[in-house]
Amino acid sequence: MSEDGSTTLQGTPNPEAPNPQLPIVQKLRIRYAKRGRLRFTSHRDFGRAFERAVRRAGLPIGYSSGFTPHPKISYAGASPTGAASEAEYLEIGVTRPLDPREVGDRLDEALPDGLDVLDVVVATPGALADRLEGSRWSIQLPGLSADEVEGPVETLLSRDELLVERMMKKGPRTFDIRASIVALATEADPDDATCAILDLVVRHGTPSVRPDDVLVGLRSECGLGTGLTPVATRLAQGPLDATTGSVGDPLAHDRDAS
Repeated sequence: MSEDGSTTLQGTPNPEAPNPQLPIVQKLRIRYAKRGRLRFTSHRDFGRAFERAVRRAGLPIGYSSGFTPHPKISYAGASPTGAASEAEYLEIGVTRPLDPREVGDRLDEALPDGLDVLDVVVATPGALADRLEGSRWSIQLPGLSADEVEGPVETLLSRDELLVERMMKKGPRTFDIRASIVALATEADPDDATCAILDLVVRHGTPSVRPDDVLVGLRSECGLGTGLTPVATRLAQGPLDATTGSVGDPLAHDRDAS
């Protein structure tokens, strides 16, 4: 019997444990996107939608033992509400081996349009969260030209420290965002001369620096104009090469092992 009394040494449910569950025999790592209007989906809303999709897809998801079993789903590095993303990740545990491609197809069909499954791989040992060292963001700034944005960006990059304030669960907190900014560049939107685009690479930390934090710093300390509502999209999330400012694929090791 395991220490928590949930399974026997042979990995079968222990009938004496509360709500005994089948053991996890395979873990799958999933990359998904939040697009269009679904970028306003909160992390909690997505969690509910994903659990419903798992049921609709008929996946043999594993559950925790105890009096309130929960599905074996682990989320990593979720983007803030309102931000679009092409690189969100989670991991599920299932009670029998599955074909990753079939899982991806079934989940993608069960999820609403705008929440799209992009990749599914069999997990190898090691924590997925440890591979998510940084993110690359594209931030559209409607109403501001690249020339108007370039000066404030240069001012920010010249600073050794840039403090911003964000409201946390326990109240306002002031922290330095400059140390987390690995790269920041300005380019013009090829389809709209009045819309600048920021190419931002940040190192993950505590608290994690968000696109909104960078915009607050640019506006309050570096002279950036207001413009229209910005739109941030996470393009990549994974291993960080601080020398080149590149963000790698966190599922590459799992894919190579398969």
